[in-house]
Amino acid sequence: MRDFHMPGRSEVLATEGMCATSHPLAAQAALDILKAGGNAVDGAIAGAVLLGICEPQMTGIGGDCFVLYNCPGKTAVRALNGSGRASAAATAQPLRECGLADVPLGSAHAVTVPGAVDAFCHLSESEGRLGLDALLQPAIRYAETGVPVAPRVASDWVLGAPTLQETARDHYLVDGHVPNIGQVFRTPKQAEVLRRIAQQGRDAFYTGEIAEDMLAALTALGGVHTAEDFAATRCTEAEPISGIYKGTELVEHPPNGQGATAILMLNILSHFDIAGMDPLGSERVHIEAEAAKLAYDARNRLIADPDHTTRLEHMLAPETAARLAALIDPARAMPAAAPLTEAVHKDTVYITVVDRDRMAVSLIYSIFHSFGSGIASEKFGILLQNRGAGFTLEPGHPNELSGGKRPMHTIIPGMLRENGRITMPFGVMGGAYQPNGHARFVSNLNDFGMGLQATIDAPRAFADGGVLKLERGYSDTVRQQLSDLGHRIETPDTAIGGAQAIHIREDGVLEGASDPRKDGCALGY
Repeated sequence: MRDFHMPGRSEVLATEGMCATSHPLAAQAALDILKAGGNAVDGAIAGAVLLGICEPQMTGIGGDCFVLYNCPGKTAVRALNGSGRASAAATAQPLRECGLADVPLGSAHAVTVPGAVDAFCHLSESEGRLGLDALLQPAIRYAETGVPVAPRVASDWVLGAPTLQETARDHYLVDGHVPNIGQVFRTPKQAEVLRRIAQQGRDAFYTGEIAEDMLAALTALGGVHTAEDFAATRCTEAEPISGIYKGTELVEHPPNGQGATAILMLNILSHFDIAGMDPLGSERVHIEAEAAKLAYDARNRLIADPDHTTRLEHMLAPETAARLAALIDPARAMPAAAPLTEAVHKDTVYITVVDRDRMAVSLIYSIFHSFGSGIASEKFGILLQNRGAGFTLEPGHPNELSGGKRPMHTIIPGMLRENGRITMPFGVMGGAYQPNGHARFVSNLNDFGMGLQATIDAPRAFADGGVLKLERGYSDTVRQQLSDLGHRIETPDTAIGGAQAIHIREDGVLEGASDPRKDGCALGY
């Protein structure tokens, strides 16, 4: 139990249904859907789409999603890939000929066709109860009447605003300025888009006037996207992957997501006595940082479009983890494992919903970088993701930019299963940090017996690009010890990631936790 003399928050307890996400209005919308007879899929869709209005710098209908879920009473976890593809005409060679080493973040070349809308429509039809019209009403209402800008959102808006290109500035600034905390942000043209999707389904977005609006914005900037690329967009079902850490099974979405990286990292950590270390000490941070370097190097070499990913079994094999663990020197930091060129960042939203039938949904939804590509369509103001920056331009690489391919994705939903029973949908936002965040989350629970909220609250560290980023929760002594081991220490301006989770207890009670690094909360009834 936490010390009630100290600042903090308690886990939220309920029995009928629960949502945990990064904005209170979205959590409330999901709960309202559950109370109206919807299931966890319905609640997750309603909340997620509203997050695109509440946190437009993080996500929106111009982005992608990945989903893990189960059917009521079933222990099998199902996966849905809602990530879009590069245009059929896309190729890396013209960019290489221009002397580029990677895909420019703010270019039309970085825009893959948005996949989330098709995934939401598919899930609603195949698994939901209430229908799209009911699910999209909260987002339509708030898009029209407006949302007061939350504190963390306001902070992110300031950082991301320079990304916004000319047309996008008209839609995502208020009277030409970044909105302040509490200022109301409205996007009535997106309300119209959502209204059409509610009435006509996915074709309203991927064909006709709305698709033409997105295509016009891309074509004007040299994009090679076509109407056929948009019309052909389809989500795909996938088989989840998993690994065991100290009796807990971590279930992840398969490539093109980076979930295999989290499993590999935990497999590496299993070769060390993490539980015998100080949870906030330098020894644990050091071993975790070294494991991350090795796991992320494997990610960069192997993960790509599922049709092109190579040697996934090798990445998940215990022998691979054992060989990598043997490379870690407990007394010295290794140089950064030679990464392949790629773009990573930290802008995503996550929502988890559990209903009274114990259907659990773990859904993550993103436009990649803050405000995505910065490209918005003129008429409807649809902000387009820059997931194509996740491709590499290296010839012959499985993740090389090519027509119709899905890029390597940083966003990953998570699910825990114990003794065959689904016990916890969870997610850790934070771009590249997410696999490290999943490993840290599972370790906090299993190695140190932390409560759910404490697991999320605990200070974070991340070895990223040759720098070991430490949140301010670490002591000066720990910082010096890590520096002495050869790490280059940096305190990031923005807190590392954000997490949400719901524990489905054996006694039937739901226990929710939400990251104080974000504006959100867990709500139940």
